[in-house]
Amino acid sequence: MKQWIIFLLLFSVSFAFADDWQTFYEKSDFKETPRYEETIRYCKKLAEASPYVEYQTFGVSPQGRKLPLLVVNKNGLFTAAAVRETDQAVFYIQAGIHSGEIDGKDAGLMLIRDLVIHNKYPHLLDHVTILFNPIFSVDGHERFGPYNRANQNGPAEMGWRVTAQNLNLNRDYLKADTPEMQAMLRLYNEWLPEFFADCHVTDGADYQYAVTYKIELHGIQNAGIIDWTRQNYLPPLQQKMQASGFPIIEYVSFRTAHDPQSGMATWATPPRLSDGYTAIQNRPGLLIETHMFKDYKTRVTGTYEILKHTLEILNTEYKVLKQTIADADRLTASAAFRDKPLTVVYKPSPDSTMIDFLGFEYEKIKSDVSGGDWYRFHSDKPKTFRIPFFNKMEPDIKVNLPEAYIIPVEWRQVINRLKWHGIHFVRLKKAITITVDSYKFRDISWAKSPYEGRQTVSFKLEPLTEKRTFPAGSALIDMNQRTAKVIANILEPQARDSFVYWGFFNAVFERKEYVESYVMEEYARMMLASDAELKSEFETKFKSDSTFAKSPGAILMWFYRHSPYWDKKMNVYPVGKITEREAVETLF
Repeated sequence: MKQWIIFLLLFSVSFAFADDWQTFYEKSDFKETPRYEETIRYCKKLAEASPYVEYQTFGVSPQGRKLPLLVVNKNGLFTAAAVRETDQAVFYIQAGIHSGEIDGKDAGLMLIRDLVIHNKYPHLLDHVTILFNPIFSVDGHERFGPYNRANQNGPAEMGWRVTAQNLNLNRDYLKADTPEMQAMLRLYNEWLPEFFADCHVTDGADYQYAVTYKIELHGIQNAGIIDWTRQNYLPPLQQKMQASGFPIIEYVSFRTAHDPQSGMATWATPPRLSDGYTAIQNRPGLLIETHMFKDYKTRVTGTYEILKHTLEILNTEYKVLKQTIADADRLTASAAFRDKPLTVVYKPSPDSTMIDFLGFEYEKIKSDVSGGDWYRFHSDKPKTFRIPFFNKMEPDIKVNLPEAYIIPVEWRQVINRLKWHGIHFVRLKKAITITVDSYKFRDISWAKSPYEGRQTVSFKLEPLTEKRTFPAGSALIDMNQRTAKVIANILEPQARDSFVYWGFFNAVFERKEYVESYVMEEYARMMLASDAELKSEFETKFKSDSTFAKSPGAILMWFYRHSPYWDKKMNVYPVGKITEREAVETLF
């Protein structure tokens, strides 16, 4: 009898202990996710209970909320500098960048709890330090409600897709307009995690997979890291997820929306997105996309499993991955990297691979409401389709890299953002005059509506080489550094997320000086009388272009453009490219 009493007491204590560590999500029967304050309380509780965990914050949102971070290290090392003194790899897990897609928060809290409180997988911290951001878009998270994700099956209530400023953080990695992203970039470039996971919930068609993924496997990523991902990471991950009951496939994007039999397509991820940004930083970034129609418990469990299995692989592969990244960083900073053109835009290859796709039977019906195609999926009728996967990319736009870029001091907004990306530069102590390569813009047009709060621009380029004077304080950016791909993606105008594209340099496209028609009438006659070559050029254009010939304004503007009064800086890119190594060395 005494033994039974002792047993029951022990059982009661253990049950109470276990219940005390249940997350809000678990207590809700796996149907709800906690609000911001409840999440922070649980994070602090983990940190107070375990010597392996420290709660930190790394920034403040526009509405004044602190950005939370859990650092998990079994040796009690909680700074980047301390961890870098060891051989540990750093695994950054990010949840709630789109706070309606919040699976990663609840999965991450349970995983860390199981690691440090329940001691389930203690070996998974042997060679890996975890950084866990449970909510990135903290203001969007608190725009809480049941109707924030029309396509999504749970939780009961959730946050919103974008920030309080109505900006999408997962379009902001390179331009860094939001205070949240600016803080995150400072954190990222302080720690430089060897592996990054960004947790989402996908939209799209219906299919059997509860978990899909995207990880950069194309030319934007370093070839050595691509090889490691293909050979050392994805095969064991796929096997482990299959064994856990979660078969995975690459991010599902059909060539015709919602239609599996049209085939799947992939893309080279631009650096405005998390996995594209980590790629230009020479580090693998995993995009986790659980499937919207699966219930919340299934999605959170799938996220938990892929994070756990990634930890298992990193604990085996940490030395190889760290060495592979170090090799990539050295190569990117080398002259050999600059000797070859860099592809800044990729396009799909026409080649494809046939794959098995675990879908559902479906039908395409002509809607009697909208008149469009209505896809109806039958989730009670699983079906394996044999479909083409267009999973290869090829170079589209290449640029020649200089030995250095130089940005005039007046473009402070651009220069200041370089620091957030871990880019090193020096300020000129005195003005210099130097020959640089640059570009002149033509055929300029702007998007009809704003995108992420900016007026993006498209254009064509003409190469330009000229002597320029750069004032004291201008930023000289030597390309002999590991962030060379980041620099090129910011400063090469044709790159998909260049600062030119995002409108940082829109002012150079504006004409700021004018001339009266009666003045130009007189000046045009002087130009024709004094310059026979100009006269011949004008007559040719007048005869060949009937629209021009009928427009007095266009004719006078033509003369103004050819006069010495025309603004020679208009439509000229102010950033210069220094192509000779010797010229760079003399400036330091």
